[in-house]
Amino acid sequence: MLSLKQELENNSYPGRGIVIGRSADGKYAVTAYFIMGRSSNSRNRVFVTEGEGIRTEAYDPSKLEDPSLIIYAPVRVLGKHTIVTNGDQTDTIYDGMAAGKTFEQSLRVREFEPDGPNYTPRISGVMHIENGRYDFAMSILKSNDGDPECCNRYTFSYDNPKAGEGRFLHTYMHDGNPLPSFSGEPKKVEIAGDMDSFGDMVWNSLNPDNKVSLFVRFIDIASGKYQTKIYNKNA
Repeated sequence: MLSLKQELENNSYPGRGIVIGRSADGKYAVTAYFIMGRSSNSRNRVFVTEGEGIRTEAYDPSKLEDPSLIIYAPVRVLGKHTIVTNGDQTDTIYDGMAAGKTFEQSLRVREFEPDGPNYTPRISGVMHIENGRYDFAMSILKSNDGDPECCNRYTFSYDNPKAGEGRFLHTYMHDGNPLPSFSGEPKKVEIAGDMDSFGDMVWNSLNPDNKVSLFVRFIDIASGKYQTKIYNKNA
């Protein structure tokens, strides 16, 4: 099991990242989603609450350039399901699952982002909590080693995750030009502390120049009630 703190501190640009797992005391389903940016357009964002989820907004609307890939709802809640993604595929998953499709089936109509030469992967997660049981799944849709003619689709499912254990999926392996897509299974990482200490650790471990916003949620597995914390560099 890897140290999430070290994974973040040793990578100046993992891009956007999703962590899903279970708290060390076993009581909470845990998720975190962060965004980073290298361009002024990407950095000009904040997370704001919307319903039971969040969405991105321009911090300074007058400086907003292309909103197509940076303004979206990263987190939405559909009944017993909490959906977390790095793009507008949140809505695709929400609509698909509401219509009776599975998480994986819902994503069949989507591909990686059309931002060549990076072709940023679409990363997604869904948490299911019902009757005191908890499971989650994660997905990545990415180009075939930078070839936009091929979309590689991977889905990973985790039943009854162990206390203190999570999975970390991010868009880029590291900084570069073009940016290299994430490769392999989501990393097994340690989940430690309560919501505040866990959130502070993630936020303080992200590269100070590139980090933009962070969302953290702890969901009580027994009751379904949740607590949320949002961090914005542009506050």
